[in-house]
Amino acid sequence: MNRIPVTSPASVAVFRRILTHGPLGRVAVSRATGLSQAAVTKAVNPLIEAGFVVELDGQRATPSVGRPINPLAVAHDRAHIIGVKITAERTYGVLTDLGANILARTEAANLSSEVADVDHAVRRIVAELRALSPTSVAGLGVAVSGDVDRDLGIVRHSALLGWRGVPLARALEDATGIPTVLENDVRALTVTESFFGAGRDADSFAVVTIGTGIGCGLHLHGKVVRGAHGTAGELGHLPLASETARCTCGRRGCVEAVASTAAILERVRQGHGNPALTIDDAFALAHAGDAVAREAFELAGGVIGAALAALVNLVGPERVVIAGENVTEYELYESRLRAAFAEHAFGSTGDCEITLRPHVFDDWARGAAACVIEVIASGIAISG
Repeated sequence: MNRIPVTSPASVAVFRRILTHGPLGRVAVSRATGLSQAAVTKAVNPLIEAGFVVELDGQRATPSVGRPINPLAVAHDRAHIIGVKITAERTYGVLTDLGANILARTEAANLSSEVADVDHAVRRIVAELRALSPTSVAGLGVAVSGDVDRDLGIVRHSALLGWRGVPLARALEDATGIPTVLENDVRALTVTESFFGAGRDADSFAVVTIGTGIGCGLHLHGKVVRGAHGTAGELGHLPLASETARCTCGRRGCVEAVASTAAILERVRQGHGNPALTIDDAFALAHAGDAVAREAFELAGGVIGAALAALVNLVGPERVVIAGENVTEYELYESRLRAAFAEHAFGSTGDCEITLRPHVFDDWARGAAACVIEVIASGIAISG
């Protein structure tokens, strides 16, 4: 895998600042990193020589005023990355540059959620996107829901896929010859936000995803939290719901058991005695003022709001970014969510900013690619 030439921690700090905020002049980089201009120059020269950073033509800070500067920018075409998001039914893939800009995308249906069928879909996507890359692919990022051990490249447990102990990273790396990073999908999305999104200027933030599952990624003091055992931020499995609600994880009372797409739909189906209803039907009924559907969404909003309060009470992030496929219907549960959050948030934690960021499945795949970019930017080798 292409990695930046690391001569000191300053190299990592300088490259990351240019990657996330560039183009920037040396003075701006110096101010942002706390390094002297001489230290910035020393750090950036190897990056320029290796082709990761380029100096743009001299520009003035304002028209006709000041000495011309040569802004520093990341050479986005220096590396191309493939990112893949796996779901039970489909697998999504994107080809990105070093700035996580999507250059091409594709998707494929999984014959089933069995490991062999998903493996086949991923290989097909990688082959298709690899053929579109003008240069060799620097890395493959793969995002999967559930308990994922990134260091070992193993899916320990994914309830949505029905997997346990799957060494996916090694299998894909052996099959494709591309260095592979395997990550939990919500943490991958959090990496994207930390580099290129709402969290790039925040010391601490959280990403909460609402959809098929309720996920949470934590970025605290400049780092994504992965936990001592590979799990952290499992907001969807806080025991804040009624014990009568059974979760897909096998436990009772989880947030996910009442707030996931499947849980909301099941409550609406039971309330109407109609097992043929779809989630789109549930959305339409709620918008039309149907009492059963409205109650299902308000119950979900209340539990999610309490979970968000527990989160900010514990770790105190500057902001929480709410994402996921159900965000498009956020208005159905926003009022109850914010009321429950305000009720349970302690003191000044109630000032935590809650923002909305709609996502599509390409964004999850882009998150997987961002995990590879994170490795490239760190200058540290990976193992698959």
